[in-house]
Amino acid sequence: MESTSEVQNFLIVIAGPTAVGKTELCVELAKKLDCEIISADSRQFFKELAIGTAKPTQKEMHDVPHHFVDFISVHEEFSAGRFEVEVLNLLKLLFKKSNCAIITGGSGLYIQAVCHGMNEIPEVDPRFREELYDELEHHGLPPLLEELRIKDPGYYEFVDRRNPQRIIRALEVCRGTGRPYSIFRTDSKVSRTFKIIKIGLDRSRNELFERINLRVDRMLEAGLVDEVRQLCDKRHLNALKTVGYKEVLGHLDGAYDLAEATRLLKRNTRRYAKRQLTWFRKDREFSWFHPDEFQKILKYIGERAKDSVKS
Repeated sequence: MESTSEVQNFLIVIAGPTAVGKTELCVELAKKLDCEIISADSRQFFKELAIGTAKPTQKEMHDVPHHFVDFISVHEEFSAGRFEVEVLNLLKLLFKKSNCAIITGGSGLYIQAVCHGMNEIPEVDPRFREELYDELEHHGLPPLLEELRIKDPGYYEFVDRRNPQRIIRALEVCRGTGRPYSIFRTDSKVSRTFKIIKIGLDRSRNELFERINLRVDRMLEAGLVDEVRQLCDKRHLNALKTVGYKEVLGHLDGAYDLAEATRLLKRNTRRYAKRQLTWFRKDREFSWFHPDEFQKILKYIGERAKDSVKS
C-alpha cells in the first residue's frame, strides 16, 4: 500500500468458512498490496497434516510469503494464547517492510486473539466440548476435576465441583486457549497499535456446499486415506481428532466403508462451515463480500485505510 505522511499500519483480516476461497483471494490481495500472509488456520500449523487441511499450494507460498504454515509437529501443543504472542512479534517485523499484512483463516479464536487479545471469555472450537463430554461419559468426573486442579487451581477452589457443565466449560477454555479459565473472568479487552480491517467471505449455501463436496472428493483422490493411515499411531493427539481425519480413521478401523466415510466427511465439513459462519457473523466489525468481488474488496480496504489516516 502507498505510504502517507502519517504512516498507519494495517492488519487486514480475511475470514470465512472452509472452502469459501480465502487462500486464492488473499494471494491476489497480497500481490496487489505488496504484503505477506499469516495463516490463522490452526490445522495448517502442523507439518504432518497436508492433504486433509487444504494448505496453500507450493506455488502460492512461493509467490507470496506465508507464515504459520507447516511450522510445528502434531506432537506439540500450540494455543491461541501462544499464537497471539508470536503473531504480534512477527507483525513488528512485517510492518518494517510494508505498512500492511494479511491474516486469514477459519479459526475464529486465533483471529480473535490477535485482534483483541485473549482477555474476554472466548468461545472455543466445539470439538473441545465434544471431547470433554465423551471423556465424562467414559471416565466420569474425577479425571476432569484433577485436570482443572492442575490447569486452573484458582478456579478449582471456587467452582461447584459437582456441576459437570461448569467443569467442562472451564476445561474447554483451558484446552482451547492454553490459558487458565479464571484469567478471562477478570481481565479487560486490549487495544492494538495497528488498524484492523475485517473482511468476511461468504457464498450462497448451495455454492459453498458444492465447493466443500468437490474439495472432499479431491482430497480423497489426492491420497487422504493413505495420509491418515500413516498417522494412525498419532490418533490420540488433538490434531487428529478433527474433521477430515476422524472420519477416515473410523473407516480404517472397519466401522464403515469408504463411501460412508466420504458421506460423513462431507456432512461434517458442511456443519463445521456453518459453525465458522456463526462465529464470524457475531462480530459486527466484519464487512461481507463474495470472494469474486476482488475490486470491491480492494476499494473497501483503500477507503478504510484512507479514513483511518485522516482521523
